[in-house]
Amino acid sequence: MNIVFMGTPEFAVPSLAEIVASGHNVVRVYTQPPRRSGRGKHLTKSPAHQFAELMGIPVETPESFRKSKVIDGLEGLNADVACVVAYGQILPQRALDAPKYGCLNLHGSLLPRWRGAAPVQRAIMAGDTQTGVQIMQMAKGLDTGDILLSESTNIQATDTAATLSQRLSQLGAQMWPRALGAVEREALSPTPQSGEPTYAHKIDKFEARLDWSLPARNLEANIRGLSPFPGAWCEIDSKRVKVHLARVVEGQGTPGDVLNDALTIACGEDALQLLTVQPAGKSRMSAEDFLRGTSVPSGSKLE
Repeated sequence: MNIVFMGTPEFAVPSLAEIVASGHNVVRVYTQPPRRSGRGKHLTKSPAHQFAELMGIPVETPESFRKSKVIDGLEGLNADVACVVAYGQILPQRALDAPKYGCLNLHGSLLPRWRGAAPVQRAIMAGDTQTGVQIMQMAKGLDTGDILLSESTNIQATDTAATLSQRLSQLGAQMWPRALGAVEREALSPTPQSGEPTYAHKIDKFEARLDWSLPARNLEANIRGLSPFPGAWCEIDSKRVKVHLARVVEGQGTPGDVLNDALTIACGEDALQLLTVQPAGKSRMSAEDFLRGTSVPSGSKLE
């Protein structure tokens, strides 16, 4: 079949690779335009863009899919189906209808739980024990389409947004040959979503600051859900310090109190021992290494 692929981040690359490897003809890749990143703020092509160029696939980077000429171009490709993985743009109905069999979307949750932009992060932050990936038929509305294929996985106690995203991206990529084979045979069996939806709103910067009044188990889940980006943080000695790894321990005190010389902080319930931290402008380091250069004595307080 003639396939259009729409995707942007690293999460999308395994799916594109699997679709190419399965023998379909990817006629075009749509991805977000290059963005400035890194310390030098250089224009950087998205991971999907870079992989497409490596494979010799033509790439389009429209700023908006709401422009008629962009949809004209999509319609002119005469694609059988579009495969969408974390593209980052809302597609209007005319775009959804452009391919012969419409647009299929790979989503990183078990819908209708965690519709929206940050399903992997929200699942970890909420303390969910299971999640998954699903391929759905895209429809008008935010992740409201019928489910075509589904795979689930347990969320491990050590999972971060990075490790869970990687696992889900690989699991989802393996689903595309089955889904596209069913499209070819016109044998798709859509199942409407059922249950009360929850929404995975985009991570807001204010959520990244650790609030010591919360239970330690909530803060530990937030740390994992926000790792590696944007990264949970607190202020130590009036300087911002990211926290990449912590564990819940027994301990009592006023929230924010430093309970010992091993960076154990009292929370609204129990305490949190910081294990891996990253001061601004420096690399990750163990709490022990951090404490060699910064004094955080027992009895002091973190805001």
